[in-house]
Amino acid sequence: MSESDVSRETPSAPEVARRVFRVERLSLIERYAEWLATAGVERGLIGPREAPRLWERHLLNCGLLERALPVGATVADVGSGAGLPGLVVAIARPDLRVTLIEPLLRRTTFLTEVVEDLGLANVTVVRGRADALHGEERFDVVTSRAVAALSRLLEWSMPLVGPGGELVAMKGSSAEDEIEGARVALRKLGCAEPAVELVGGELGIEPTTLVRVAWADPSRVSWPLVPGAGRGGSAKSRSKSARRGRRG
Repeated sequence: MSESDVSRETPSAPEVARRVFRVERLSLIERYAEWLATAGVERGLIGPREAPRLWERHLLNCGLLERALPVGATVADVGSGAGLPGLVVAIARPDLRVTLIEPLLRRTTFLTEVVEDLGLANVTVVRGRADALHGEERFDVVTSRAVAALSRLLEWSMPLVGPGGELVAMKGSSAEDEIEGARVALRKLGCAEPAVELVGGELGIEPTTLVRVAWADPSRVSWPLVPGAGRGGSAKSRSKSARRGRRG
């Protein structure tokens, strides 16, 4: 399928997009949609059947995430793939500093090309696994979409979350079940009780389900993470945490 054949299947931005995205950012989102429908399909980043429903299934869905992010936040998007949701958030919110974390070269190449074409000065593309950044950098928010079950996602993402930050994962109808399945990881890492939030329903479109996870005790977040640190822990574990904090 040629680029021209694919692009003809790409629908223009629906009217509801003007309610999800700021008008001054809409042209950039449209340009990104063109990238997804052409190079994204040709390079196997999204399936060819996704092109006609990019807005409904992907862009509007991811665009709602920006409503849940604080002003001026640093954001890490784990497993960015074709840039969903990280690149959408970065386009919609130029006040954010977004790091796209993706291990596959063909995907990071695509992301870098899009970032350069759209002139997104607030985006950094990092090729690598999330755990390669553990202990190196922390963020206000760590996002993800369709990357892994919550139990595994916590292991990858929470070490990147700053003491006052949170994991904000896009999930579907199974969000509550995933939380129950992640109880061991939540306790091990010292996380607070997750919150499930629906955003965007007031716009007349299907809302996006978010799972938000913060630290139980932000004052005791250190690296390496101390198992059970957020539950108070023992005097011995608190002593180890303090020593690790001084070394960090």
